[in-house]
Amino acid sequence: MSLQKFTSLPALETHMATATYIEGTIATKKDVSVFKAISEPGPEFPNALRWYNHIAAFSKTRIEHLPGVLENLTLAAAAPPPAAPPPAAEKAAKPEKAPKEPKAPKEPKGAPTPPPAAPAAKDAKPAKGAAASTAVAADGSKMEDALKAALEADGEVADSLVFAEKHGFDHAALIGVCKSLSSADNVKTDNLSKTLVQLSAEGLECAAQGSPEARVFALVPAGGDVLQDDLMAAAGAAGKVGMAKAVQSKWLEVIKEESTAPVAEGAKKPPAIKRVKRAVGSVEDAVQKQLQKVQAAKGAEGAVSADDFATLKKRGLVAVVTLKSVKVSRGPTFAFWGQKAVSDITHEMLVKGTWREAVFKPLNLDASGLPPSGGALHPLMKVRSLFREIFLQSGFEEMQTNKFVESSFWNFDALYQPQQHPARDEHDTFFVKTPAATLDIPKEYLERVRATHENGGEKLGKEYCADSTGWKYDWSEEVTRTQLLRTHTTAVSSRTLYALAQMMKTQGTPVKPQKYFSIDRVFRNEALDATHLAEFHQVEGFVIGENLSLGNLMGTIADFYKNLGPEFADMKFKPTYNPYTEPSMEFCCWHPTLEKWVEVGNSGVFRPEMLRPMGFPENVSVIAWGMSLERPTMIKYKFKDIRALFGHRIDLNLTRSHPIVRWT
Repeated sequence: MSLQKFTSLPALETHMATATYIEGTIATKKDVSVFKAISEPGPEFPNALRWYNHIAAFSKTRIEHLPGVLENLTLAAAAPPPAAPPPAAEKAAKPEKAPKEPKAPKEPKGAPTPPPAAPAAKDAKPAKGAAASTAVAADGSKMEDALKAALEADGEVADSLVFAEKHGFDHAALIGVCKSLSSADNVKTDNLSKTLVQLSAEGLECAAQGSPEARVFALVPAGGDVLQDDLMAAAGAAGKVGMAKAVQSKWLEVIKEESTAPVAEGAKKPPAIKRVKRAVGSVEDAVQKQLQKVQAAKGAEGAVSADDFATLKKRGLVAVVTLKSVKVSRGPTFAFWGQKAVSDITHEMLVKGTWREAVFKPLNLDASGLPPSGGALHPLMKVRSLFREIFLQSGFEEMQTNKFVESSFWNFDALYQPQQHPARDEHDTFFVKTPAATLDIPKEYLERVRATHENGGEKLGKEYCADSTGWKYDWSEEVTRTQLLRTHTTAVSSRTLYALAQMMKTQGTPVKPQKYFSIDRVFRNEALDATHLAEFHQVEGFVIGENLSLGNLMGTIADFYKNLGPEFADMKFKPTYNPYTEPSMEFCCWHPTLEKWVEVGNSGVFRPEMLRPMGFPENVSVIAWGMSLERPTMIKYKFKDIRALFGHRIDLNLTRSHPIVRWT
């Protein structure tokens, strides 16, 4: 597309009224092409003038050095019409070719070479770019001096736009000077903006010459008619819009006349002849009057009614523009105008003593410091620390949990869980290939567990017999030695209880009431969903004593959860089945985010078939419970999906961005 049309200031004004204006952008080749071809627009072309000043202020030093322009344009108003080609008979004859000059004789070999000609003396004038740069620097210095004088006299410059018009400065360049002074804290700037109503290039033309429909109406003779094609040609650019608006307003009417010329067979019928005549005697150009009112208001809104203004705006005759400026006041370092402030004192300044005359930037003691670079606790670790603290305050002792790989013996068989139980299948348990079996199982205890599984230990004697029928199957030592990733921390409890029984037997003392807990990871081959993981944390606790009941268990669990906070006030217990506890219970808490009851743990009283082979007497009972660490954390932190709390989906920024939780 040719840029020639933009050398017309009305066309340039119309284009710039809708163009995006971005401060600080450099001139493109299109900008340079038009900029070099036009003179500075007057105030009647505000949008074109804004663009012109922007290019002049930000790119004057680079315009001359750009690698050419897209088009060598000339002013549209000054461009003469192309001359008609001369008749063929009057074309000038081609000039004859000048005879070739004879070649100079060759110098004989060995002749001395004449010295080279001296180069022509260059013009001593400075380059255009250097002169433009000097001019811009001089303008900036004038602006700084004018701003300083105004601030010393009045204390502030209320509006940079008014200030620039008063002193004849380019406003965009003045804004750049203000920003530079503001960065040194010599001045302080506050952004201002105001909305003005401006006429577009077409609007200015309509205000001066009349609306397109009024101009078209004036071209139609009163009491007569005119051919539509002749009317459109006479109206020029205003013809199409003016004709449509005049017909729409019922100022003009179009009369069609069918052609009477004979039509040959098979030929197309000639188009109808259209004539235009006036439908009314005279008209009032309301659009011109409205535009003149807007123009007289000098940018103020409300010069015409809202409906009339909407119509003018829809036709592109007016536009609402926002003029941005700044309010300038004295800054903290105004007294040290022109002297650059420094932020830190250096060793060189101390040695030379220049710090005495230096200007320092003011310290903002209210500014936030840098965030600490150290680590932060994960929500799970916060809740784990809280659980541990509650257990210790309640008199519990922590068990050793440093065995992720466990044998089936301690994980299942010591708990009186039969070897054909579904939980011991591969779809629920991760088995270890290497080493596939363990050798570290107490031989005598292993045999007592075998007998209890097969027949209830009827041949073990009164000391170890559980008075049970057992599971009545052939127990396999090979199965019990298989290695796996522990499926629950109850395996830790079975090891601890066996150690307590051995210590009681060695010391010959009765069992003392004791309380133990553990918190560590367990692994299950489960399908992942919003409340289940294959790897998670389990909290385990048990109390050993004489004649403990289900009531003791429920009270212990309720007291523990009361210490976690009011979120766990609503609890439910329901009976369930566990191979190694009888009776057994699940306990659930209400999840406010998921809006449903969520199981958080399992509990029960360990069966005699588990305790008697270890060596505990009949009157000793153990109440125990296990719960996940993740689900209480989900309830407290209102997580909907457990995978967002633990696993590969977790947001690593969670540890820093999550607020501290108060457990009250």
